[in-house]
Amino acid sequence: MNEQVNLVNCDREPIHIPGSVQPFGFLLTLLSDFTICMASENGGDFLGTETSELLQRPIENVFTEAAISAIRARVDYLSGPDAVERIFGLQLQAGKPKFDLAVHFSGAYLIIEAEPSVVEADVNSGDLVRLMLGRLRKTKGLTELAQEASRQLKVLTGFDRVMVYRFAEDGSGEVIAEAAASGLEPFLGLHYPASDIPRQARILYQRNWLRIIADINARPARLQSTATHSAALLDLSMSVLRSVSPIHIEYLRNMGVAASMSVSILRDGKLWGLFACHHYSPRHISFEKRTASELFGQMFSWILEGREREEDMAYETSAHQIQERLMETAAAHAHSSRAIIDFIGEYRKMIACDGIALWSEGDITLEGETPTESEVKDLVGFINRTSPGRICASAEIAKVYASGQSFRDRAAGFLAVPISRVPRDCLIFFRREVLRSVNWAGDPNKSYSEGPLGARLTPRKSFELWQETVAGQSKPWTSADLRIAEGLRVTLLEVILQLSDLAARERKNSQERQELMIAELNHRVRNILSLVRSLVAQSKDNAASTEEFATVLGGRIQALARAHDQITSLNWAPVALKSLIDSEAGAYLGARAGRIKLDGPDVALDPKAFATLALVVHEMMTNSAKYGALADSTGQVEVVWKLDRGSGLVIDWKESGGPPVQPPSRRGFGTTIIERSVPFDLKGDAEIRFDLLGVQARFVIPANYVQFMPSLSGAPSRVEADEAATPRISETALIVEDNLIIAMAAEVILLELGARHVETAASVNQAMQAIARTKPSFALLDINLGGESSIPIGKRLKELQVPFIFATGYGERAPVPEDLAEAPVIQKPYTRETVEAALAKLK
Repeated sequence: MNEQVNLVNCDREPIHIPGSVQPFGFLLTLLSDFTICMASENGGDFLGTETSELLQRPIENVFTEAAISAIRARVDYLSGPDAVERIFGLQLQAGKPKFDLAVHFSGAYLIIEAEPSVVEADVNSGDLVRLMLGRLRKTKGLTELAQEASRQLKVLTGFDRVMVYRFAEDGSGEVIAEAAASGLEPFLGLHYPASDIPRQARILYQRNWLRIIADINARPARLQSTATHSAALLDLSMSVLRSVSPIHIEYLRNMGVAASMSVSILRDGKLWGLFACHHYSPRHISFEKRTASELFGQMFSWILEGREREEDMAYETSAHQIQERLMETAAAHAHSSRAIIDFIGEYRKMIACDGIALWSEGDITLEGETPTESEVKDLVGFINRTSPGRICASAEIAKVYASGQSFRDRAAGFLAVPISRVPRDCLIFFRREVLRSVNWAGDPNKSYSEGPLGARLTPRKSFELWQETVAGQSKPWTSADLRIAEGLRVTLLEVILQLSDLAARERKNSQERQELMIAELNHRVRNILSLVRSLVAQSKDNAASTEEFATVLGGRIQALARAHDQITSLNWAPVALKSLIDSEAGAYLGARAGRIKLDGPDVALDPKAFATLALVVHEMMTNSAKYGALADSTGQVEVVWKLDRGSGLVIDWKESGGPPVQPPSRRGFGTTIIERSVPFDLKGDAEIRFDLLGVQARFVIPANYVQFMPSLSGAPSRVEADEAATPRISETALIVEDNLIIAMAAEVILLELGARHVETAASVNQAMQAIARTKPSFALLDINLGGESSIPIGKRLKELQVPFIFATGYGERAPVPEDLAEAPVIQKPYTRETVEAALAKLK
């Protein structure tokens, strides 16, 4: 602690053993026999005794038996060094106020931290978080998700500013979302250097989901201990009350921040970022709300991780499909090394890049934006010297390879994949330089200086916008890029070393597939001719005139042609499953196609799967028309499909009401197509059963051939929805409501109705302060605010000519004075529609 702290060693400041706690609660340290060996100096104030008298006393002489039993029960739940258990509303002493407790182990010590319990009737952690998460699930993309999350956390905690702060690989961070009170300078888009949050602080953020600093000017309560124990060495890493580093206190003071709270955002157990909450006056929120905030942070982390994983999986799935095609095609080459060169363009589709170089058996092949052949040769030599046999990557080539400075404008980032056992051949992906402007909150290059804290750092005082142009860097390589590169490396090694026998098998399979396609074509032509002959006969029987006969027959043949087009046009984008079945049904049944009932989500099939399934559906329809439910006038076919847990497509074909089913005496080519096409071509499943009451079949199409298409569901487009919902509110809106959950729901309604910003207040005083700061364009006032009324707020808004609506509880009488009688009154629970109707009355 006496060592001079500077830019080199500041990461070693022992912030986890401050020897004191924040004074909004007190701390006791117990030995294994539940004897108190340490206590914060304010513990006696909370417990009605001298702190020195607490030391060496058994806890049963201080707390009630019921309180000790509750603590012991929670201790039994502690598992692992970072486990913390909470107890809310526990009465520690008879007839004394209740406390909220946090209990955890620090080495051999049991730490009990307590703060006065705050009863908030409208706060239920589970309900609050459920409501908040419901809003998050409606968002799209990272930016919208982070912005909505910061807004929700601001409403919950009441901090002046809530930001989502994302860490970069180098430890620096950027504010990617922000919700702030009106009138505050925006921090959105600002970057902060890694030194603003030292390494040991980031480690504690990773271990603790939440950290609160209630008042930077509050005097810490020092820890006292018995002679045989050292309070100065007590590890408070997991402490709720742990006092704050003087360096951090000065940093916050330089920013003008009086209180702060952070909620960690983790991905794969690593610190991804923080919810950073700032308040410009002291701010302490209850343990219950902090628990809700912590739970919200955990849920947000899992949602974020899930969405990023979905993006990575889609990216990797696409690369894997290309990789499989490469395996199949390369195996057919007589010389596998030639195959690697031939498909250099395919590698660029697997990993996003601007150029690629292949060094194989002494030859260089280049494509796209790359260094020259001689520059690539020197780079390969460097890679084989420094990273032999391993994938290596950098988004700033000049930082790891000095000679890369000369071509960084063409290739600032590289990803090298070794493709031979001996460090020699490799595949190198390149990304071009991306010039970008970075907005820093102050100059990140300014060194710190010694100051009033003595032999400690004085945090920077300037947070003025400082702009830097970053050159020589490419778009970073992601973990998904590296996983794809590793898969490609293994694949190419197999192509080179192990695929000679597979090539022979693949040639044999190709020949078999060709023969099968020829047989399918012959069979298809025969079926089409038979179908046309049947159409002529069926249409002739029901036609009243030659003209009607020509019209009906022409329509059915046209439907058949459309179905055939869908089967053969493999260059199309994914096609809807429903259109396939409709086309086949129309071709067979015309106006009687209603005998086929369809039900399932809107999905489309990859062209390969569409062609395969079209042939299967054609055979099923043919068999049904010849022998099954469609062979007479009463039968029906029901086709139902759904997505299974793995997003594969399950299609059930059920026939009923037709003639009794006779299993076929021999297995024809059509039955073979039904049973084998999906398993053979798509690696899916197919099953057909000839039940007496009707044919039953099931087909399973793998997920990589299926695409969900919600736009087909008939829901109005975003443009249509926007046109229908004409905003009635603009700029800042004010909500005065003493129930937090109702206020959060009302905020969403006003934002949907056009408000750009929503202020919330729970009392007349808070509302008047909000109006003084920013004149609202509209206000929604709950008449009954517990012990007071919002009538004074309504009168002030009327003076300012601000339109407003009163709200009253269900069954309550609205005591509105005559001078405010023109204001509409709506009844809780209200909806967007009731608010819109009241707004219309204001016109």
